Amino acid sequence: MSIRNWPAAERPRERLLTLGAASLSDAELLAIFLRTGVSGKSAVDLARHLLSQFGSLRALLEADLVTFSLHLGLGPAKFAQLQAAQEMSRRHLAERARQKPALESPHAVREYLKSMLRHEPHEVFGCLFLDSKHQVLSFEALFRGSIDNTSVHPREVVKRALANNAAALILHNHPSGNSDPSQADRVLTRRLQKALELIDVRVLDHFIIGDGDPLSMAEYGWM
Repeated sequence: MSIRNWPAAERPRERLLTLGAASLSDAELLAIFLRTGVSGKSAVDLARHLLSQFGSLRALLEADLVTFSLHLGLGPAKFAQLQAAQEMSRRHLAERARQKPALESPHAVREYLKSMLRHEPHEVFGCLFLDSKHQVLSFEALFRGSIDNTSVHPREVVKRALANNAAALILHNHPSGNSDPSQADRVLTRRLQKALELIDVRVLDHFIIGDGDPLSMAEYGWM
């Protein structure tokens, strides 16, 4: 049965407009994005099928173009729409973070960094540059690829801190795998703290953004 023939209270779009997006399931949200189904499947049926094929909504969102396009009802046009929607979300979070103190809510910092980094297919190391009131000046991914203690150069971090006229910063590291900090992470943090002290820039925290909840090294007393 077509979704048009469903009772209004059960249609995903009408439920979103009435109850808000948070009330919808992953399949219902995906169905709204898809807009239409395929022969023999409504948009909701197709969404459920795709979530089963990918294993999760996150896996679908992070799929590359080739993998994405192999699946029923998907292709380059849908891929482009999805990438645009995700980038708008990231830019919205970045703008919102710039409008209020970044440390007003540690949870907000975690969510912001997750949204900016979780989609990255490779390891990323970067900084959230802050002014003297701890408002966000910019977010920059400085190093990509296989990140270790020797591939992150303190002089580059110092250079970008000066370029942003930062008074403080939050380090972020998106490794492959879990968010447990290694001994190398702790050594690197101390190296960067010492380098940035020379230009009076404080390192407030170092977040490890892995598959679990982002870990704050400051909260664990490792800084």
